[in-house]
Amino acid sequence: MTEKITNIAKNTSYFTLALILQKIISSVYFILIARALGPADLGKYYFAISFTTIFAIFIDLGLTNVLTREVAKTKEQAQKILSNIMAIKLPLAALTWLIVIILVKIFKYPEIVQQLIYLSAISMVLDSFTITFFGVIRGFHNILFESIGAVIFQLIVISIGVIILKMDIGIVWLMSGLAFASIFNFIYSGFIVCCKWKLSLLPLLDSKLVKLLIKMAIPFALFALFQRIYTYLDSILLSSLAGDEYVGFYQIAFKIIFALQFLPLAFVASLYPAMSAYWHTNREQLVVVFERSMNYLIIISIPIAVGLAVIADKVILLFKTGFEGAILPLEISMLAIIFIFIGYPIGALLSACDRQKINTINMAVVAIISVVLNIILIPRLQAVGASITVLITNFLLLVLGLYWVSKIINYHPQVILKVFCKSALSAIFMAIVIFYLKNSFNIFLVITLGGILYFSVLFFLKGFKREDILSVYKSFIKKPDLL
Repeated sequence: MTEKITNIAKNTSYFTLALILQKIISSVYFILIARALGPADLGKYYFAISFTTIFAIFIDLGLTNVLTREVAKTKEQAQKILSNIMAIKLPLAALTWLIVIILVKIFKYPEIVQQLIYLSAISMVLDSFTITFFGVIRGFHNILFESIGAVIFQLIVISIGVIILKMDIGIVWLMSGLAFASIFNFIYSGFIVCCKWKLSLLPLLDSKLVKLLIKMAIPFALFALFQRIYTYLDSILLSSLAGDEYVGFYQIAFKIIFALQFLPLAFVASLYPAMSAYWHTNREQLVVVFERSMNYLIIISIPIAVGLAVIADKVILLFKTGFEGAILPLEISMLAIIFIFIGYPIGALLSACDRQKINTINMAVVAIISVVLNIILIPRLQAVGASITVLITNFLLLVLGLYWVSKIINYHPQVILKVFCKSALSAIFMAIVIFYLKNSFNIFLVITLGGILYFSVLFFLKGFKREDILSVYKSFIKKPDLL
């Protein structure tokens, strides 16, 4: 048991550190290419990535989730499960690649966009097998190699990207850097599986096992499909209904939200095992963990969201001229951070309590509404319409999740609402100060003063106590005994 606790602690540490480094490198790289490319070419670049990312789910179909879970249960079956999943994914990869090519020709995208999609499709296929290889490794309760791979991947992308930008040889070569990084990760992950765990990557077809694996993967596949549609279809619709320039504007907000999600991801990663354990052994303590996680993420997310919305015009300056059209979409999208952050404990709770299907249903509902709202709003408001959709749908996803949480545990919504109101009031004071000072003083000094003011007011309003700070600290350095 002690060894298991130690492994979980190490894995959480590796995952958190890799996630932080990955987001930092990715964010720096995004700023560099945005400054170099401008809104239109940036839009083409991320349109191609969004297009292929949606289709990537048809290669994996949730099989990696099943692989990790089943290997964790029965390690002696790892080879058999992996071989059969390879037998399923190889033809799916070829079929998906063919579908992408056909659709590109049908939609008659410009030549440069077609080239970008073809290169991105290489990453799509290779990354799908890479996550399968890392899925096996996760089944053996090891995340170190995946963490290393994630960081090296980003380092390769930014290194090649900087060279391409210096040489000024075009956006297609920039996408080639992404493909090269995917090739490395594919070889690296496959090598680890073969050499460290002595597993073969050759396919093997067992019809009974294949049917069983596909049946188990369906819930994961549906959730991933709806999640991809919800996350990436907006960029495709923006390109089709408004133009690539607006995709570039919208990507500013999208990338900032993406980068900041390491905070709730790392937090929930450390608490999820405890939630799972408490669901079976101590329901009262599960309520405590859930309420605290909600409160902490409310306290963290509100000042980030409000603060970034207030200084959106300053943030855009990082991307040089030409991105002024991203200011309003950024201001709107930043408010969605609040709902995104506090939605993480809800999703974790539903999964920990064996309610994965509810997560899938909620995501399906939100994905459908997102598509409808984008089709209505993008032709009228362009990137602003997509940002409004992000705000509305993330709020809806939060409401749907809370509805089901109330049916699973007897938590105290009034306690969470009280913390939310106190945090919002503190953030208003902070926003006023930042708004009036941001043009007169160094922006980093203003942000620091705003943060101090926020937490000072919140402490005065008793939004948090000294014991809460200690509790957060302990949650990251000491894992619950129930693990």
